[in-house]
Order: sequence, then structure tokens, then C-alpha cells
Amino acid sequence: MPRFFVDLPLSPGAKIELPPVPAHHASRVLRLVKGTEVVLFNGQGGEYPALLEWVDRDGVTALCREWRDVERESPLDIRLAQGISSGERMDYTLQKAVELGVTAIQPLAMRRSVVKLSSERAARRVEHWQGIVMAACEQCGRNQLPQVAMPLDVPQWLATQPAGLRVFLSPEAEITLKDLPPPSGPVWLAAGPEGGFEPEESALITDFGFVPVRLGPRILRTETAALAAVAAMQALWGDFAK
Repeated sequence: MPRFFVDLPLSPGAKIELPPVPAHHASRVLRLVKGTEVVLFNGQGGEYPALLEWVDRDGVTALCREWRDVERESPLDIRLAQGISSGERMDYTLQKAVELGVTAIQPLAMRRSVVKLSSERAARRVEHWQGIVMAACEQCGRNQLPQVAMPLDVPQWLATQPAGLRVFLSPEAEITLKDLPPPSGPVWLAAGPEGGFEPEESALITDFGFVPVRLGPRILRTETAALAAVAAMQALWGDFAK
């Protein structure tokens, strides 16, 4: 059943005019017609089965039915601090991280990041990344929408005092994720951009209490490393360990 995120109040019996992006997707991309059953969610928890009452090129209207208390969240609160990579690499990382259960995303403007964002470009890029997150939630069934923060450099990010189990990916590390105790709270995972961490950045986050871990003997690309680590966490402590 098609799912659509709508940033609007939802309630049983409410008639909702879908915002432009989901309306375009419903009418022009999926070519849905009047009478189609869909699911609406607004990130506030749960979801609403709905019936499309009107579909044309000018708009889409849906009638909400009963609220369903359905969540598909991981038992792990994994928060990804991802070094900004170029173009589709970053999009892919965020899309799949959401599918794997990440709860929050902090883009990091790192010294080896190929992409350098001005404040104006950063705001547009965050809006684009939030759209990637929204579409990933629609696809994978999540009703909680992870938030993408504005990019920070490593010292700025550390000044926010990220708490919980803190790990960062390093091919020189001596331990792996299975050597760590199961987390009892949030897990912060820091992953570098295309060129990895500068030594000074690694030293900063190590001094802050982040533990370096490796993902086997091979060097993984930036769009692979974080996803492999999240999947491993889910296998050790989360979704896949059940």
C-alpha cells in the first residue's frame, strides 16, 4: 500500500489535501486513482489508512480513517555523524541508514570532504537530505522521521556534547564492534568522508571519548562504511539479534 509523509495534523475522518510533493508522487509518478487505499503519517507516531477521494493534476485529497499505533523502530538509538561526501554517495548513505534504523543524522564538514558548503548551500542541501530521509521512511515503513541537522565541523559537533556509546570508524583500530559492551543508551557512530579522518580530527574525537573500531581487514568506501557498521550493530544488539 503506498505510503506518504504529510507534514500536517492528522485525525480520523479528516480530509487532507496532500502537499505538492506527495501529491505529485501520487498522481504523476504512481498514477494513483480515486478510490486507492494509501497510508498517511506525519512523524508524530503511528499511521492512518486513508482513501483517495480526489486525484487530478491540480491536487490530491485523502480521507483519513482510524489511527493505527504502529511503529517499526529499532531498539537501538543509533545516531550517525557522517562526513559529507559528494553527490549521490551522501544521498545513498542517508537513504540506507534510515532503512537500517538510524534515528538522527549529523552531517560533518570535514577537512577531507570533497564538497564544501557555504551557509546558503548547506541549508539547501539539508532540505534535500531531509527529502531523502522522508522518502526512505515512506518506503521502509517507519513512522518516525529522523532529522538531518545543519552541517558542523568536528570541533563544533563535539561542543554539542554527543552522549552515549561513542565510536568512530578507523581502519587502524585494534578492536571491532563485537569487542564493545551492548549499549544501554544512544550510540553515536562517526564515519569519515571520501578521504577519511585527518589525524587531528581523529585525535579530537578520541580525546572526547570516541572509541576507534575497524570493520575487518579491507578499506571500505565512505558510502559503504557507515552502512556496514549500522548493519553490524543491528546484528549484534538490535533488529537482527532478535
